[in-house]
Amino acid sequence: MRSGRRQTGWNEQRPGDRTQARSGVHALPPESPRFVPPRLVSRTAVLGLAGLLALTGCGTDVDDITVGPGKGWPAAFHDARNSGSSPVTGSRALALDWSRPVGGPIAAPVTVGPDGQMFVTTRTSTDCVLFSFQMRTGRKRFCNPMGPSAIYAGSAVDGGTNLYIGEDGGMNAYNALGQPRWRTPVAGVPVSVQFTGNGNVLSVTQFGQVDVLSRQTGDRMVPTYQMLGEPDALENPGLNRPPDGQGLDECAVGGPQCSIANVSAVDQDTGRFYATVWRPGEGTAELVALRYGDKRIREEWRAAMLTEGSATSPALAADGSTLYVGDNANRLIAVDTSDGHTKWTRDLGFPPRGGFSIADDLIIPAGDDGYLLAVRDLGDTSEIAWERKDLALRGRPVQTAGGTGYTVASIGETLTLFTFDTATGATVDSDELPGAQGTTEGTSVGAEGEVVVATKIGELFVFKPEK
Repeated sequence: MRSGRRQTGWNEQRPGDRTQARSGVHALPPESPRFVPPRLVSRTAVLGLAGLLALTGCGTDVDDITVGPGKGWPAAFHDARNSGSSPVTGSRALALDWSRPVGGPIAAPVTVGPDGQMFVTTRTSTDCVLFSFQMRTGRKRFCNPMGPSAIYAGSAVDGGTNLYIGEDGGMNAYNALGQPRWRTPVAGVPVSVQFTGNGNVLSVTQFGQVDVLSRQTGDRMVPTYQMLGEPDALENPGLNRPPDGQGLDECAVGGPQCSIANVSAVDQDTGRFYATVWRPGEGTAELVALRYGDKRIREEWRAAMLTEGSATSPALAADGSTLYVGDNANRLIAVDTSDGHTKWTRDLGFPPRGGFSIADDLIIPAGDDGYLLAVRDLGDTSEIAWERKDLALRGRPVQTAGGTGYTVASIGETLTLFTFDTATGATVDSDELPGAQGTTEGTSVGAEGEVVVATKIGELFVFKPEK
């Protein structure tokens, strides 16, 4: 047992509290050519304006900006289920279109909006942390200053190319131009950002603070839920809130100092979501099921099953009945979502990392210590569908419609993007990442079948389907 038990669960905001971004609208001086003194505004104009406001409304209960999987790669693992697969029919003949450095390391996958706008965070010697690039040209659209821990934060993009992203002590929303829309204070850094079934933002920090926020305003829709419990002020009267970035360096491997290390998987039909939790002082990490509904968040079950900590984000099967998660004992575990009991386990021979790519009954793990393989779920057991021990993984495989998958693997010192047949594992195309070194943080698929690869040292490579 570890000494120095750490209390978390600080919540200094009431439901509805937020920090609203300034609009940036300034009044025009009287000498401005567009200035019209109020006394000259006609009654007709006033009535016309009132009618316009009545028709359009300053606010509306109808949200016509879609969320969810949509086009592009709107979340770390594409969708709320963390499926790691795209409905786009993947091309089997790619060619490198462009590449560029971002100026610093990359620690989270690239998210891609429906129109191809790309978002990635890094850490540079300047104020630029959040970068946006255009898919077609590789040109930088904007870069914004953020807290230093934003490099580890989760993000998600909606159908209007609005970005929702965490940073030190806050959850933020930006529009497609990089202009701030709102900021809501939180304790820690949101490592998990997803959309709920009713279009709100689900934010979970590494300290276990769970919030459901309005996409329009950042308001808390339900009271904050603390997965690690509230600190006892009587027992610990001098307890201080820890630094917002504490423990983030262990999140990538599910270490004990990062209590909530992964992106939650959300069942948008039921409101249930799943998270991995390593509670301070415990020897085993847990898989926890929670539900958002009836104006609150509540825990439904928990299962201590993740030996040596969580290795992956949980991934939900399409029918919602099975959850897949990996631990640091090299295991892929299939879990019954009704009560948390284990359906089956499989020793992969290496610790999976990041997440899984799931399409139908085929599960493809990621992990830099392993190789490309596929596991087939048979219900109460599993089997190896195929394996490619000649391809040492250097990132996260993804699947697309049409039975096509992509992964980065190393052959010697060279990193190569392999296009493979998901039914057999056979290579159908390969494209070198010129000058790339080390490993990759993620692979994303764009709305037009583009494949985006981000290396951990900080380079972007965009491949496009050949004509």
